[in-house]
Amino acid sequence: MQKIEHIGIAVKDLEASNELYRKLLGVAHYKIEEVASENVKTSFFNVGDSKIELLESTDENSAIAKFLNKKGEGIHHIAYGVSDIYAEIERLKSEGFVFINETPKPGADNKIVVFLHPKSAGGVLIELCQDMK
Repeated sequence: MQKIEHIGIAVKDLEASNELYRKLLGVAHYKIEEVASENVKTSFFNVGDSKIELLESTDENSAIAKFLNKKGEGIHHIAYGVSDIYAEIERLKSEGFVFINETPKPGADNKIVVFLHPKSAGGVLIELCQDMK
């Protein structure tokens, strides 16, 4: 793994949260993007070499909506940047980690992504992401 690529934070209101994080971080978001396959709208802030990703549900049945209903706003996942997502999937599977999806799929911010199940990662939802080529 190369670095913590971003920390994903589930929010109820993306516009209000963008303003909150603008004030907190002292910079504006650099991108808003909808990921239709995940029923989510995202916003990204640069924080040094990492990012903050705010996630707002666009559908009441989405994973983010379910998370918000169960846990409220807060940290949803930690994403690690990798140079070879397929090699990392195999390495982590051989170490006993369980994936929510083992086949990388398009994610936000020009990445392909997979998620490890929190039950196999100490209760934390882990995302692996690689730049699309």
